[in-house]
Amino acid sequence: MAISKVAVGHSSEATAPDALKAGFAEGIGTFLFVFVGLGSVSAYNKIYPPGDLTAAGLVGIALAHGLAIIWTVAATANISGGHINPAVTFGLVVGGQITVLRAIVYWIGQLLGAVLAAAVLKFIIVNGEPVPPHALGAGVTSLSGTVLEIVLTFALVFVVYATAVDPKKGSVGIVAPLAIGMTVLANHFIGVPYTGASMNPARSFGPAVVNWSWDNHWVYWVGPFVGAALAGLIYDGIFISNETPVPTDEY
Repeated sequence: MAISKVAVGHSSEATAPDALKAGFAEGIGTFLFVFVGLGSVSAYNKIYPPGDLTAAGLVGIALAHGLAIIWTVAATANISGGHINPAVTFGLVVGGQITVLRAIVYWIGQLLGAVLAAAVLKFIIVNGEPVPPHALGAGVTSLSGTVLEIVLTFALVFVVYATAVDPKKGSVGIVAPLAIGMTVLANHFIGVPYTGASMNPARSFGPAVVNWSWDNHWVYWVGPFVGAALAGLIYDGIFISNETPVPTDEY
């Protein structure tokens, strides 16, 4: 089972030069993603009253997040694997694709990058509510919001495994970043009115820190982490670990 593949890693791994470089890359990538994604919401709120979401606004916010993930994943894939998301990192820990110690380095970079992006946006845009935190929509309970975040994040991490992790994927090049970005975009069409479609604890953490707003914040950690873990367990446990080797003439 995939859960048996979870590895802590050697204590020196957290300070190894390649791990530190990867963590730094994750910080830069997450900064840029949150800056663009959160910035698109701030820009929308500058045009329309906060909370008055239009269809055009939904499309714009979804596009901003989806496109930002495409190029941040593509830019960091060769350095860190292009996680840009603590939940993605956790899903890969569950599947044994990354050690716990290396994941901690990634999480530190991701969270610091997200907070810095929110802080820079707040400095740039001083009127109104420049860095709106994720919040549950009207009538959405914390339980239903958590379930939605589980499903959305499951879809995201499942696609990550299928296009960037699975050894049968072949040479995919830009296919993985495109598929991951399109998944984020599509999920925003579903999730924005209900939870904001986080799927990414760092994306929620940055504006929460800057605004010091923690209402239902746990939803944006529990939902994505559970969804990511399920995707890692199922994809690695069924589609990778139990795959019957293909006969070959090579020795």
